[in-house]
Amino acid sequence: MKTKLCEVNAAALEKLPKFADDKSGVGVHYVDAYIKPMNTKLADGTPVKCKRKGLRISLSAGGRKGDGLLRRLDVGRDPVVMLDAALQEAAKAAGIQLAVEEGAIFFTLEPVEPAAGPVA
Repeated sequence: MKTKLCEVNAAALEKLPKFADDKSGVGVHYVDAYIKPMNTKLADGTPVKCKRKGLRISLSAGGRKGDGLLRRLDVGRDPVVMLDAALQEAAKAAGIQLAVEEGAIFFTLEPVEPAAGPVA
């Protein structure tokens, strides 16, 4: 089921390196401003957290967690593209589908596969 996580922080665009003093090479001020609204609780009480530590983006929803990296050499110098790739990588590792549509961020939890155990 697709769930609306939050609105996209439009003010984050003002934090892009071309507008703000950012010498990181990956647009950390933009990244921090973009992911801040993603830290919330869903209507069912599930906590969702997204944080940056260095080049790593960590995304968690409930008991699921995944990490992605801001990779300038692989995806290019644009912080918007780098962040999208890192968020998708983190979401995939956590078993979450993440999508940005009409100014909002949506996600879907993928079903958890049962652990393969011994056959009786």
